[in-house]
Amino acid sequence: MKLKESARLWKEALRIFPGGVNSPVRAFRSVGGNPIFIDRGKGAYVQDADGNWYLDFLSSWGPLILGHAPPSVVRATENALKKGSSFGTTTAAEVKLGDFILSQIPHLERIRFVSSGTEAVMTALRLARGVTGRAKVIKFEGCYHGHSDSLLARAGSGLLTLTGNIAESSSPGVPQEIVQNTLVLPLDDSNALEALLKQHGESIACIIIEPVPANAGLLIQRRVFIEHLLSLAKQYGILVIFDEVISGFRLGFSGYAGREKFMPDLVTYGKIIGGGLPVGAIAGKEKIMDALAPQGSIYQAGTLSGNPLAMAAGYETLKELSASKGAAYTRLTKLARHLEELFLTEITPLFTERDWAIRLVEEESLFWFSFHKPGDTTPVRRVDKIESFSARLYKHIFNAMIERGVYLAPSAYEVGFLNTAMRKRDIEHFIEALQKSIRKLPKNERTMA
Repeated sequence: MKLKESARLWKEALRIFPGGVNSPVRAFRSVGGNPIFIDRGKGAYVQDADGNWYLDFLSSWGPLILGHAPPSVVRATENALKKGSSFGTTTAAEVKLGDFILSQIPHLERIRFVSSGTEAVMTALRLARGVTGRAKVIKFEGCYHGHSDSLLARAGSGLLTLTGNIAESSSPGVPQEIVQNTLVLPLDDSNALEALLKQHGESIACIIIEPVPANAGLLIQRRVFIEHLLSLAKQYGILVIFDEVISGFRLGFSGYAGREKFMPDLVTYGKIIGGGLPVGAIAGKEKIMDALAPQGSIYQAGTLSGNPLAMAAGYETLKELSASKGAAYTRLTKLARHLEELFLTEITPLFTERDWAIRLVEEESLFWFSFHKPGDTTPVRRVDKIESFSARLYKHIFNAMIERGVYLAPSAYEVGFLNTAMRKRDIEHFIEALQKSIRKLPKNERTMA
């Protein structure tokens, strides 16, 4: 592929931005080479600044569940823009989206819109601390909850890429005093959770968890573990926050909580809720949410909260997802099953003579490549169980797929996303490209730099 214009833009970006980017993982540090500059997207595809097209499994890191530039979302956003881009006041658009969400998800009673998932989580923690009068919070190793200071402790996402060491993922610039009230536990370890609660239970405000951790690999949790967590929290008067920034509106309209019939105290949203525009939200029980100002005394504010363009894009996206009795989710499930079947028949046999293998981990329309030794069938539920050679092997897979016109996340620890604009032939193209990429790689993982 010709990447002359991307190379020119990268040189300019390095002069303008720290590290050349406005979000670290975009720099391609863990996969090598220079970033590709994307110019436009349509349906399941994106085109770069040099005119190359790619089948896109990044989907802007998850928000674009309907694909790029879906006509209904484009029209709604254009119509909203004609009226004005921002007012800093209440609008009918935010009432419309908020009411639609609450009417569709019965376990939510109040919602507040913010501008990002990070802001939603930051507010949820402040709310939990304010309501309970307690200072400490529990998070889980590898779960990424945005870049707010108190949660940059053994987080996932780009921090894994930057440090290369899962155990050292806190950021310089975050004082120890800020994170000293953040207690970190391994995922899928009920004994560790029980022990920590016996020691600190009375001083813990909340437990926050990605119920489907998807920022340090796709670490599918046992339902019994989440159920036990909820039960223990109730015993100690601890609030539970489900971070569904990724899983919300993707695992069905009501996300993980609705699918599994769990009732956390608060849920945070992002990505899909804005239809591709910057939106986050905190939602939950009335008695907790009403503690936010101006109803209560816990402060939160935002100039662009409830932005009319974002509200319009979010409403059209969610309306389409809920239409026709969930036809969009049925389509996504069929695509996921097709991917799973082809992977088993076309990709799995490629590892019979290799000392490394890939397992496809799926949760609805989320997927992840889990690298392992042949014969190892143990599900990976914790970051410390991810094979140390994963990033090294993924780098080769990523670049080989780019050469074949398939765009994946530029990190071994991030997941892939299916969207409703994809067709069966797109899944088949993906598998064919993956098959060719793997065949070109050495059989011994230690020979790959």
